[in-house]
Amino acid sequence: MSRYIESELKPFQAKAYQAGDFFDISDADVKGKWSVFFFYPADFTFVCPTELGDLADNYEEFQKLGVEIYSVSTDTHFTHKAWHDTSETIGKIQFPMIGDPTGTITRNFGVMIEEEGIADRGTFVIDPEGKIQIVEITAGGIGRDASELLRKIKAAQYVAAHPGEVCPAKWQEGEETLAPSLDLVGKI
Repeated sequence: MSRYIESELKPFQAKAYQAGDFFDISDADVKGKWSVFFFYPADFTFVCPTELGDLADNYEEFQKLGVEIYSVSTDTHFTHKAWHDTSETIGKIQFPMIGDPTGTITRNFGVMIEEEGIADRGTFVIDPEGKIQIVEITAGGIGRDASELLRKIKAAQYVAAHPGEVCPAKWQEGEETLAPSLDLVGKI
């Protein structure tokens, strides 16, 4: 596996569905803000709607942090609309659902399961400069947690805004951070 952290968002162009509309989206649209690329295997499946519903339930919190969510699967933008229109859970989604039927974006992020033509469950947090700051990839049967993703994003944003400080394990917003120095070596 190649190094993800601090790697640049690769160029892409795709079609997406959001709030009743189709639109074009590219890497240029993502830069300048914090974003999450949330890959999942397929529409009309089982674990996927639970994860996407969890993101939808927490979307307002992501927006307060200035973070846009982009869900991505190798389905088309048409399939995303059909799923959105027929599923109560998916119908709650307000964030863009990117169609990647060619697998270009999925391959760019290294989460394509080639023999199946679908994505692994991959979560990538991109900073405003277009660099990956957080990566999580889980097996197909393991769903992700939006509240833990929010915690990690808050930590990433804190570290970005406070050079020289780091967030320890289980750090929550408002808690103490660490300033790595010779004085701390062997004392934690």
